[in-house]
Amino acid sequence: MNNPFHTCHNSRIAGCDFAIYPMTDQFVDVITTALKEVDTSKVWVKTTDVGTCVRGKITHVFDVTKALFLHAAQTGYHVVFSGTYSIGCPGDSDGDVFLAEDDRRLNEAESKKIKQEVAGKFSLYPLGGGDYMNLIYDQIEAMKKQNIRVSSIHYATRLDGDGKDVFNGLEQVFVHMEHNGSSHTVMTTTISANSPSKKDVNSDD
Repeated sequence: MNNPFHTCHNSRIAGCDFAIYPMTDQFVDVITTALKEVDTSKVWVKTTDVGTCVRGKITHVFDVTKALFLHAAQTGYHVVFSGTYSIGCPGDSDGDVFLAEDDRRLNEAESKKIKQEVAGKFSLYPLGGGDYMNLIYDQIEAMKKQNIRVSSIHYATRLDGDGKDVFNGLEQVFVHMEHNGSSHTVMTTTISANSPSKKDVNSDD
């Protein structure tokens, strides 16, 4: 019997397994309203009791996850997005048909209208290469050139700024890793909006 976890494919389909947590007893309405506002027709989508997975081209995976978070965050409630982005997983092939979609982003116009300050962190894992720390440091330096504030925290890199800029910066890091030959890239991120907690980070701000 074949083990599906040992099956190798050449697909370059990207994906993100994520959950959005609205800190309110109206969390169902916040999530369902966001889902109604976001067009997911260019990605493969599956929701379970532990999260949602979207898969397809990099551009559409980020378009959808960014839009879902921003629509939820604009409610004013404290909302947290926790996700793992991946491309190049050896066993990932379901939904390859979505790689045939064009690059027009279905949610970009609406996302641009939402101004939302966020705080977040990300960790980058370029798998399959030996010089991984330099790759990570290069991408942290590249992130500093975006319109966001970048600072160091334990086991991750902190990001502060407008939600659109943070997601766009994360996407550029992910695309850069793909274009530079990383065979399998994983990136984890947690992004928070409207938090009642005060910032607690060692930085020059």
